[in-house]
Amino acid sequence: MTPMPLAPRLPWYYSVPVLGWIARDLVHGTPDNLWYFLTILATLMVLAVKTWGLVALGLTALTMVPVMFVILIMITLGN
Repeated sequence: MTPMPLAPRLPWYYSVPVLGWIARDLVHGTPDNLWYFLTILATLMVLAVKTWGLVALGLTALTMVPVMFVILIMITLGN
């Protein structure tokens, strides 16, 4: 009897209910899925600002600081 081949291991975030579906669509779907994802993010941002005001906008900007640091470091290194 020959051994059964192992199933390919999927990344852990594919098993998260909504985010895994979006991640799988971004990786394996059509290029339009990126625009849908960006539209969802923009809509969530608008709803957060409508709900909590400028606090949501400020916290979003605060979370983007590490991302901008990485981008600036990559620019200076020439990547």
